[in-house]
Amino acid sequence: MARAAAARPADSPPPLPLLPKRRGIELALLVGAVLISVCGYLVVGLARGHALPGGAVRYGAGLAGLALLAHLAVRFRAPYADPLLLPTAVLLNGIGLVLIFRLDLDTPADHAAPTQLMWSTVGVGLFITVVVLLRDHRMLQRYAYLCAALALLLMAAPILFPAINGAKIWIRIAGFSIQPGEFAKVLITVFFAAYLAANRSALAHTGRRVGRLRLPTGRVLGPIVAIWLISVAVLVLERDLGTSLLFFGIFVVLLYVATGRTGWIAVGLILAGVGAAAVGTLEPHVHSRVEDWQHPFAGIAAGKGPGQLAQSLFAFAAGGMLGTGLGQGHSYLIGFAMKSDFILATFGEELGLAGLTALFLLHALLVARGYRAALGLRDPFGSLLAVGLAALPALQVFVIAGGVTGLIPLTGMAMPFLAQGGSSVVTNWIIVALLLRISDRARTPGRVAGSATGRGGGRATGSPAGNASGNGLGHGSGRRGGAGAGLSSGGPPGSSAGSHVAQEAGSDARFGAGSWVVGFLKPTRSQGQGRDRSQAEAPPPASADDAPSPEAGR
Repeated sequence: MARAAAARPADSPPPLPLLPKRRGIELALLVGAVLISVCGYLVVGLARGHALPGGAVRYGAGLAGLALLAHLAVRFRAPYADPLLLPTAVLLNGIGLVLIFRLDLDTPADHAAPTQLMWSTVGVGLFITVVVLLRDHRMLQRYAYLCAALALLLMAAPILFPAINGAKIWIRIAGFSIQPGEFAKVLITVFFAAYLAANRSALAHTGRRVGRLRLPTGRVLGPIVAIWLISVAVLVLERDLGTSLLFFGIFVVLLYVATGRTGWIAVGLILAGVGAAAVGTLEPHVHSRVEDWQHPFAGIAAGKGPGQLAQSLFAFAAGGMLGTGLGQGHSYLIGFAMKSDFILATFGEELGLAGLTALFLLHALLVARGYRAALGLRDPFGSLLAVGLAALPALQVFVIAGGVTGLIPLTGMAMPFLAQGGSSVVTNWIIVALLLRISDRARTPGRVAGSATGRGGGRATGSPAGNASGNGLGHGSGRRGGAGAGLSSGGPPGSSAGSHVAQEAGSDARFGAGSWVVGFLKPTRSQGQGRDRSQAEAPPPASADDAPSPEAGR
């Protein structure tokens, strides 16, 4: 032992223990998720027909097969991924299939459960594709502007098609329909994360002060605000208030996380309130929903019967604490949106407040594990992307639950994994796949601590020209100002090895630093006393993606 300790350099830290993969725990949780879903299916059949439903075996085998394929993909391609993300998604998807099957029994002419199972299969297939083919989430950073362009095209496409239920959010061709806004929200989140990661220093430290808030220069904030305004304008034209509110929320959340300025939250809430008031007053379709929210029982007073929101409130009231039991509610009285916008009312009536609490905790667990993956990374883009992807279901659940319970005006959005809709369930599976890939990157031992200290325990500090110059963490800049952290492989100060690694990390830390598209978007230097030009233009020190993280092992 003493001889081994003497052989190790004095400045090299002790090796970190290997992190557990926890794939066995994931498999056990998947078995539990499938069993809970199958039991729910059987309970619905027994409650309605006093016999086991005929498709129970087919349903259980299909869900178990999808879960097993997804697990194998994670086991072999992302072995250190978070073990709770996939079982939570499978359980939520299974609960959604049970609820849609239960509502199909009250609508014999409209059986949506088989179609939803087919879309779930497509979603799991894309989940496996993302886990297998996306080796590193940072590859998405290179295509930030392409993602923004595709998102705008997807959002604008439904304008050419007729409105459905007052909103132009669907594309219907030959009986096949998709909702492009569901895919656009993932693409726009990738763009927001990439742009804010590249310009976070300029957003936080440059610009004019207005009270306690520092407003960045238009040159830095302009492109992202322009794309956000275009997307919101398109969604307002399509009368899709829910998705526009979601995009605005993601923009504010990522802006706050990137800059650390709490003032952006206040500005976002003020702008959201002003925008919602304007749209709710001027747009007839939205104004009618605001009226229903303010007076949910107006139809009863006028002798026209209860509206959808009133029926939803009655369903929650009938459910009480423990609910009426699966298959024994009357939420079919809500009408045409009972399988989509108001599916939460069915859940609340038949499983009560206890069931709703468990459902919200499942969604909260999904969001929390996404935030945990963000904390485990030293990569700014990966951290922002994980936060944005995790915030998507959080904002959706808040908007939908608030709408059907009368907390806020109702907006047309799908409850993640529960509501009927192929586009929604496919998009949610893609979100889970990206979060799994990010969490695997954060927890992999070789990337957490492998090359962080180098062979000789020395780290290189890159100058603005990209040269390594000593021991300690530093930055190297790319050809056009792309800054990133560089680590040497134990070479002497000023060695070419440290310079080469610093240049590679510098070109990777800021997307498109050598691209003509973003060449003119380079942040202006901060105004600081006692700093030279190179120090003013360089962003604050940031650790490399491979540096140790205190959260990575959890």
